[in-house]
Amino acid sequence: MRSMIVPLTRRYWNVMLIKRQQLAGNWSLPDRWSIIAFLIAGLALLPIAIILRMLVQPAPDVWQHLWATRLAEFLSNTVVLLIGVGIGTTLLGTALAWLVTAYRFPGQRLFDWALMLPMAVPSYVLAFVFMATFDYAGPVQKALRAWFGSSAWFPSIRSGGGAIFVMTLTLYPYVYLLARAAFHEHGRGTFEVARTLGVTRLQAFFRVVLPMARPSLVAGLSLVLMEVLTDVGTVRFLNFPTLSDGIFRIWHGMMDRDAALQSAAVLLLFAFGALLIERYTRGRARYVQEGSRGHGLAQVSLTGWRGLAATLVCSFVLATAFLLPVSQLIQWSVHELWQRMPDGLLAIYWRHVRATLILAGAGAVISVLAAVLLAYGTHLSRSPLTRLAARGATLGYAIPGAVIGLGVLLPLSWLDHTLNDVTYQWWGVLPGLIFTGSITGLIYAYVVRFMAVAHSSVEASLEKISPGIEAAARTLGARPIRVLWHVHLPLIRAGMLTGAALVFVDVMKELPITLLLRPFGYETLALWIWQNVAESLWSEAALPALTIVVADLLVVGILIRSATLRGRYSVEIA
Repeated sequence: MRSMIVPLTRRYWNVMLIKRQQLAGNWSLPDRWSIIAFLIAGLALLPIAIILRMLVQPAPDVWQHLWATRLAEFLSNTVVLLIGVGIGTTLLGTALAWLVTAYRFPGQRLFDWALMLPMAVPSYVLAFVFMATFDYAGPVQKALRAWFGSSAWFPSIRSGGGAIFVMTLTLYPYVYLLARAAFHEHGRGTFEVARTLGVTRLQAFFRVVLPMARPSLVAGLSLVLMEVLTDVGTVRFLNFPTLSDGIFRIWHGMMDRDAALQSAAVLLLFAFGALLIERYTRGRARYVQEGSRGHGLAQVSLTGWRGLAATLVCSFVLATAFLLPVSQLIQWSVHELWQRMPDGLLAIYWRHVRATLILAGAGAVISVLAAVLLAYGTHLSRSPLTRLAARGATLGYAIPGAVIGLGVLLPLSWLDHTLNDVTYQWWGVLPGLIFTGSITGLIYAYVVRFMAVAHSSVEASLEKISPGIEAAARTLGARPIRVLWHVHLPLIRAGMLTGAALVFVDVMKELPITLLLRPFGYETLALWIWQNVAESLWSEAALPALTIVVADLLVVGILIRSATLRGRYSVEIA
């Protein structure tokens, strides 16, 4: 009996000690984790703060020079692209989501998930496939001139309209998947009540369903606008320079660091503007997860020409945005492997794959580790300041890669020069460019850019753990680090793997950061595409592009299987 009383007594006093420390305001243990969270947040916010400093200290002569050259063109093109792609993705994504959710037609179950597949094709990959297919020297215009003569007209793909068309096809799934989830979870009662008042099904959609789905649509639109702001490859290939592309033109063409930094500051304002619009438009709406399956709209069968029209519309979008580019990439890749096998194409390919895997693997691992420390520190602290720091650390995903690249380059360059000065002064040794001359800067920028992806997965898994499990471990005298290692990490392993997979693929296809920070001679799959497309070598760019698309398909498969895409979220207006 005594052997049972002693452990119970110790457990009781451990519980009382924890409660007494909390009541007395003793935050000795949480403070350690709060410091870690603040350090991670500080490193993540440093590049953004450096670019923001450019707005506080503007250079009038630089601005005059920029405005006298191409800044006005970059600004107008950026605004046109944001408006055009925003409208296009909202209309297309919402219409397709409503079609597959509210109606039954031939192929509806297939299109329900297949319409997410265009997300696997990066916009710059679709851009160069369309260039090779629809440009003046492409097979489509050649056939038109052969049929109708040399005066046959076809819209130019290398234009603002072409850029809007390409980016709409690749980015509409962001709106589609969130709108689809909102429509699936919409209460059937409100829709049927609206129908009993004499309105048609389409009128009920505009008056009842669409207003309730507004937060989902705005969230998807905000993701689209952020992708548009960070794009470099599509606008460069299609000859429609925006602010993001302008930074590279200024950096590489004019070799003017100050002008590039000022342009990056303007681009940062656009990114913050997109975030503010999203927050303002969403208002006080929030998402609430529901476990019930009894919600959703009653589907209506489309027969005859209506069902055929619905099938043709979905087929056209899927074929244009996914099947056409993937089949063309496969054809080019097979032809290239057949023609250049003796020239060692596979050796070149594996060298680029190896470099890409190193960067993507390191970026994914470090991002997940930082996300775990940040989420666990926020979990232990429960302090508003720590939560604010965690929000700031995940801000990088909303910032264009060109801005983060320049923001990372400046402090690392200063660190390299300072280290060389100190070592030469004390020991007469020059270690060289340790940070900017290696992949260190690249990985740092990747973590800043994509840690939000890993953090969201890790945080979602961490919140599902019952507080009783942690309390039981703490009452047995386990310290927070031991609880994290033995309790939390095994339970959040699935979230960590999902976050790592998402970051891995994002790093694989990342172009702006890699262009700015890569060491001399370090080539990745994305850079291989960039260099070949710049010389109109479509077949040579096909194999690396197809590799990125296949990797993206794995992530799209994860998203399709996840519960967030199965319509289990409803929208509640507070």
